[in-house]
Amino acid sequence: MVNFNKVLITGAGGMVGSYVDFGIKMDHKSLDITDLDKVTEVVRHYRPVAIIHLASETDVDLCDRKPSHAYLVNSVGVYNIATAAADVGAKLVYISTAGVFDGEKDGFYTETDQPNPQNFYGRSKHMGELIVRGMLDDYIIARSCWMFGGGPQKDKKFVSKIIKQLDNPEIKAVNDAYGSPTFGKDLVAAIKQLLREDAAGIFHLSNQGSCSRYDVAKFIIETLQPDIKLIPVGLDYFPGAYRVKNEAMVSRIKLMRPWRDALKEYLETEWKK
Repeated sequence: MVNFNKVLITGAGGMVGSYVDFGIKMDHKSLDITDLDKVTEVVRHYRPVAIIHLASETDVDLCDRKPSHAYLVNSVGVYNIATAAADVGAKLVYISTAGVFDGEKDGFYTETDQPNPQNFYGRSKHMGELIVRGMLDDYIIARSCWMFGGGPQKDKKFVSKIIKQLDNPEIKAVNDAYGSPTFGKDLVAAIKQLLREDAAGIFHLSNQGSCSRYDVAKFIIETLQPDIKLIPVGLDYFPGAYRVKNEAMVSRIKLMRPWRDALKEYLETEWKK
């Protein structure tokens, strides 16, 4: 049985980290993952049984503008954490993304599908996967997609952006690209379960099902403010880094509930006044 008090969490100040109620929590101020000496010092001090590596650069557009920054955080940072994990014999849980795929598949991506990332965010995260698999035997690569969570203080992603537009008479959302949303709370619970089972390997840990951004926005509007006009637009409507058409995932084990159930809880418990 894993001792969760001896689990170290990087990036614990972020949206997913807000649901972590155990272990040794480190944010970017207390642990700079790009500093190998500091990472080594901290990990040797605590000697964790496992490291949950949440720290990451997830801004897709920023990664596109500054590829060197993307690789520094999402690849070199992972190398530093993996090196420290190997040094103390800790299991490493690395949070990856559906963005490692090219979006050309017709249907859900599985854990055995071949990655082929199409933007700098996806490439930097895929390199992180390769580092983990190449350096460690005891690891979990947990791929997520379209993350939401953290409430008004932590959520800077799509769900928050839609909610902040609810005073507008109309909202535009993409209806020709698909993914599998992931509630940060459910992701943490699934990781805890995998750690309890001493699981290892690659797991897809998004909530069940596939939808468009339009579908997500429609659900938010119907839940919080149903009198707003929602306008469907194409993937190329919004400027920014290249986005693929399909990031929908399915897991080889059923640890996550349907995305609508997860989003409903999130909206009703963390956003409704």
